Amino acid sequence: MLKYVRKYVLFALLAAAFMVSEVSMDLIQPTIMSRIVDEGVLGTANGGVGDLHLILTLGIRMIGLVLFGGLCGSLNNVFTHIAAQNVGNDIRKDCFRRIMTFSFPQMDRFGTGSLVTRVTNDITQVQTLLSLFVRGMIRTTMLTFGSMYCMYRLNPAFGRLVLCAFPLIVAVMAFCMKRSTPMFVRLQAQLDGINAIMQEDVSGIRVIKACVREAYEKARFGKANDALTGTQLSVLTLFAFMNPTVNAIMYVVVSLILLAGSHQVQAGTTTPGVIMAAITYTTQLLNGVLMLVMLFQNISRGVASWKRVREVLRSEPELRDGPCKAPLRGRIELRDVSFAYPGGGHNVLEHINLTIEPGETVAVMGATGCGKSTLVRLIPRFYDVTEGAVLVDGVDVREYDQQALRGQIAIALQKSELFTEGIGENIAWGKPGASQEEIEQAAAVAQAEKFILRTPYGYETPVAERGMSLSGGQKQRLSIARALIRRAPVLIFDDATSALDLATEARLYDALAEMAPQSTKIIVAQRIATVRRADKIVVLERGRIAACGSHEELLRTCETYREIYDSQMGEEEPHE
Repeated sequence: MLKYVRKYVLFALLAAAFMVSEVSMDLIQPTIMSRIVDEGVLGTANGGVGDLHLILTLGIRMIGLVLFGGLCGSLNNVFTHIAAQNVGNDIRKDCFRRIMTFSFPQMDRFGTGSLVTRVTNDITQVQTLLSLFVRGMIRTTMLTFGSMYCMYRLNPAFGRLVLCAFPLIVAVMAFCMKRSTPMFVRLQAQLDGINAIMQEDVSGIRVIKACVREAYEKARFGKANDALTGTQLSVLTLFAFMNPTVNAIMYVVVSLILLAGSHQVQAGTTTPGVIMAAITYTTQLLNGVLMLVMLFQNISRGVASWKRVREVLRSEPELRDGPCKAPLRGRIELRDVSFAYPGGGHNVLEHINLTIEPGETVAVMGATGCGKSTLVRLIPRFYDVTEGAVLVDGVDVREYDQQALRGQIAIALQKSELFTEGIGENIAWGKPGASQEEIEQAAAVAQAEKFILRTPYGYETPVAERGMSLSGGQKQRLSIARALIRRAPVLIFDDATSALDLATEARLYDALAEMAPQSTKIIVAQRIATVRRADKIVVLERGRIAACGSHEELLRTCETYREIYDSQMGEEEPHE
């Protein structure tokens, strides 16, 4: 953590200096009060005659010290927050940057809910940890040991009483901290679970309502929330036991000080003012210990959160960049490719050999689960192959810089991800800084222009979260426009037109052929009407290429393709 604190160490040091000054003022005051009582009120140094002038002088001095201490406390708060908030800001940015480098398997291992918790709640706990360390640790340490030292100087007997009680207090605190630390780790993990359920249920609320599963999800959330509440109550119960135990020990010390002080007053070896000062120091010591208890509680939680944040910061990207940043022409070759998802245990693709020439349109089709989407995800290197190699322009994709490679491959997915911005801004996501003319041209090719112009504000119309204000076909067309605006040499449609009617789809592909005749196009689809005009159609079956050829060739030679054709097109002749 020092890596982040080092930049703001000046603010931390200033905060520490002001805190030392504030606590010093608190430690000076009981001694002054004892003089006011003994010399000013009781007149122990003047034959029992009080001294009003001394009372006024010392009283004004006390007020001045209180005001100065208050100013130092305020400045301490300011500099502490500056340091802690900036450190938290830097950690949060670094965490997000690191998450953006994660591969899909890494994202799956952490889980979306866990990553959200770590970047929000856990980093907030780290900020609290830093604030308490700069402010609380100095204050509690000085109050605890400073009160003991001042009391010992004031009256050694009183100091020894407090010193005897201190090991008992430390033992109680150590016991509670040892029991509570594992609970904080479990607490954050349970918070991950709640965030994951919340994210799933909010994003899938339409499915929940359609399947009438509200009661089930309420019960699932309630169970997770009950577990979180149970852990929190266990922690609070533990500290509820600790606080009165420490209080009891300190009040026993106060009673012993009063008992010993009464005997000393009678013997003439001490004064009432000294006893009052000793009780005040004991109260300060008690406050310091109680603050130390709360401090260690928050530090334990902050340390647990820091370990979780550090796990993200120390996670190295699994996919390493290569040195190649060459522009693409669009020739793609899959050479004896096999692939299994991490932890999947079996190959999704097996011994795939396929060559796609620049400017060629290749369609990929097959039954659900045969590996169509997996195949196209290997080209932009969302995953690394298990065996074989994927080559673009003769270079293994593992040799490319990932951003350089993906920057030249435009992808439109079946599940359209839109952002809570305007329609035009969602299209321009594909090409930052795109002109309005480029946005409108991409929308026209994607057959989105008509419905956009019918919206209240045209291209400025805001899109609801996750595109919920649009139909499935409208979202797909905006996603296609976002891909087309890039004018990339390789264009991948992963079932991206499944929600479009056949007429709209046909107009889209006609416009696409005119707009990007040189681009290599890979189309994953389920409909014969979508793939029949491709230069080459690849039929996948159980992760292997069952056949490859044009529409007419496959109708003659591939039984699987012919069955798909008959199921979709009926008994029509191929030329029809």
